[in-house]
Amino acid sequence: MTQATAPRPATAVDMSHRQILEALSGLLLGMFVAILSSTVVSNALPRIITDLHGSQSAYTWVVTSTLLATTATTPIWGKLADLTSKKVLVQLALTVFVLGSVLAGQAQTTGELIACRVVQGVGAGGLTALAQVIMATMIAPRERGRYSGYLGAVMAVGTIGGPLIGGVIVDTDWLGWRWCFYVGVPFAVLALVVLQKTLHLPVVKRKVTIDWWGATLITAAVSLLLVWITLAGDRYDWISWQSAVLVAGAVLLGALAVRVEQRAAEPMIPPRLFRNRTITLAVVASVAVGVGMFGASVFLGQYFQIARGESPTMSGLMTLPMIGGLLVASTVVGRIITSTGRWKRWLVTGSVLLTAGFALMGSMRADTPYWRLAVFMALIGLGLGMTMQNLVLAVQNTVGAHELGAASSVVAFFRSLGGAVGVSALGAVLGHRVKDYLADGLSRLGVPASGSGSGGALPDVHTLPAPIRAVVESAYGHGAGDIFLAAAPFGLLALIAVVLIREVPLRRSNDPVATAVDRESTVAAGAAAVVRTGGRD
Repeated sequence: MTQATAPRPATAVDMSHRQILEALSGLLLGMFVAILSSTVVSNALPRIITDLHGSQSAYTWVVTSTLLATTATTPIWGKLADLTSKKVLVQLALTVFVLGSVLAGQAQTTGELIACRVVQGVGAGGLTALAQVIMATMIAPRERGRYSGYLGAVMAVGTIGGPLIGGVIVDTDWLGWRWCFYVGVPFAVLALVVLQKTLHLPVVKRKVTIDWWGATLITAAVSLLLVWITLAGDRYDWISWQSAVLVAGAVLLGALAVRVEQRAAEPMIPPRLFRNRTITLAVVASVAVGVGMFGASVFLGQYFQIARGESPTMSGLMTLPMIGGLLVASTVVGRIITSTGRWKRWLVTGSVLLTAGFALMGSMRADTPYWRLAVFMALIGLGLGMTMQNLVLAVQNTVGAHELGAASSVVAFFRSLGGAVGVSALGAVLGHRVKDYLADGLSRLGVPASGSGSGGALPDVHTLPAPIRAVVESAYGHGAGDIFLAAAPFGLLALIAVVLIREVPLRRSNDPVATAVDRESTVAAGAAAVVRTGGRD
């Protein structure tokens, strides 16, 4: 009698390399749109904030608002991916992202721009979570490093192209910076069409239960923390009743969020995941990588344009060493991991390079030779390329297929959280240090600080008198070095976390016990053959 076997979930052995690439084509195009739309404004931000008469705080919150919205919604998208159609979700996320981009292009004030960037962040949260989840659904962990390399390459191309395109748009009079938000729309429409034709995944129909209370409390707690970090030392003292209220409120909301998550039927961040040592340590490392990925690098465009007086286009070109390092590391290391099944050595190496790159960038000033900065940026790019995707890969390798969405989104959540906190904290450090350096430099010239434009608005160095311009460039150059130095300990924290992770070779199936099942099936088949042949060869 033949024993019926349960159907096995589709894995890499069920699809050819070409079939996987076809299925991923629309997804990769959608990720390209998201990355392009995010990075295209990086070198345009100094001009945008100047035109909208914004301050250093506004500059920070234009970035932080997107990261915060991404942070808050990534676990929601990940949970929905475990409960409903992944294809419909990624198309919805792409549509929301494009809507936010178009609205941002119409903004008349920094407040409107920040609000529109929140909408962008909601869509970006979906694309961030769903890209990892969909790849994990189709591709076994052992093969996933190869395709994660492709994803990293797409991200690198979008990151390279974005600042360059944004710089050209800003420097072209008949376009203007608003077109930075419109340029991704045609790519987004194409991505929606390609996704409809190429992405075919089984639809899981279950009752959807979203932990709205948990999402609201976590977002509110993080928001209060970021508001405190951004405004303390400027609008009020670090030790003041305002600081006490904001910190106490953040702690209280955070405690309530933990309690809600422990009791929720479908928690936004499942507490049980943190019983897994690999997930806990990967989360710690992801927070640190997020600080490095977003917190320090987001201010590079400001450094090149204000401290060195470069154009937006040239600023984009000057960041190429970092993006080149990211591109090389993500593609090459991804293929090596696929061939060997080993990933920890690359996480450790990447964390070392990231820490070294931050520490060395801490020495930069307005007149630092560019070749030296290029080497330091390349180290940071290599470090990010080795750690960013592989932390998700390490986590996905330890959970079952039914938890891929939740586990992947948790790592992405804390990476975005680290980025949001990093941008706010390092932006506050930059604002305070620049203010101090400006006051010192201008006092030596006998010029009141209030007359330099240091009261909050970003300066246009090309319109300043030569002596004051030199002081402003020196202040922003020194301040930029300070924030990279402040980011270095986070790289060290990531290194400690990945060293403590226990390496488990990558599985060849999405099922944690599939390898054992395969081995048992092989043994059973061999025994049956012996019985049928009477033990003869």
